[in-house]
Amino acid sequence: MRRVVSPYGSHSGSWLRGNLHTHTMCSDGYLPPWDTVAEYARLGYDFLMLSDHDALTEVDGLDSHGMVLIPGNEITDGGGHILHVNASRRVPPLKNRQRVIDRIAADGGLAILCHPNWEKEFNHWSQRQLERLNGYHGIEIYNGISERHPGNAQATDRWDRLLGSGRRVWGFGNDDTHKEVDLARAWNMACARDRSVSGIVDALRSGRFYVSTGVYIDAIRVSGKRIIVEARNAQCYDIIADYGRIVARVADAVLDFSVPDMFWEKFTYLRVECHGPAAIQAWTQPFFLQK
Repeated sequence: MRRVVSPYGSHSGSWLRGNLHTHTMCSDGYLPPWDTVAEYARLGYDFLMLSDHDALTEVDGLDSHGMVLIPGNEITDGGGHILHVNASRRVPPLKNRQRVIDRIAADGGLAILCHPNWEKEFNHWSQRQLERLNGYHGIEIYNGISERHPGNAQATDRWDRLLGSGRRVWGFGNDDTHKEVDLARAWNMACARDRSVSGIVDALRSGRFYVSTGVYIDAIRVSGKRIIVEARNAQCYDIIADYGRIVARVADAVLDFSVPDMFWEKFTYLRVECHGPAAIQAWTQPFFLQK
């Protein structure tokens, strides 16, 4: 039976805004941990992960200012950078990155590969590396600091190549904060069943979130073969299929897209990009076409 498989389900819960890639003065950030937390609280965030390089910055003693603080770090030395989300212990930066990912999984955490298109060759992670590694939960499809560095902040091209080859990985968006200018460049909106570390991590693990640089999605639903997305400040929507093909563009306040029967013969997934004014965007996770 042909159906559209959505990671969002009924998306019961609250949409919570958060950043998972944040540096403090414990590595190469510009503020101490307590001031970093206060800055994100001032901006209206709901959750935050301090991700200093190769070190677990203690969050238990910090004033959360009402946010949920997720323990973690960025594994940096020796190879491509990896976020260890919900870390209970430090994973050493082994040169064998598959072993790093395996240790993150053994710790019960999430592994996110950082900024694939950073650096002047646009290959902080080569596509071959992305394809050969297993067990990671996603990649950064938007990395804020890369706006002011060589490379490209966006990495949806790398994501579509993975999805098109059959890999089921989620897309994440983060600031990668090092300076004040990096604040609130991109964030994850997680549909969490409760406002806790476990509730948020479960939403991220399951794909019940979207990435935004300013467009806010109010509803994501699947009804039969219809994909419905309501974004309060979107001006148009692109439907993206295998290997980045734009298969439909809808200029309307609400996307209500009926998936044609022929798509099940041609494609394995669809995802939605929401475009707003001044180049702001939002990206859903993929909807998989199951025969």
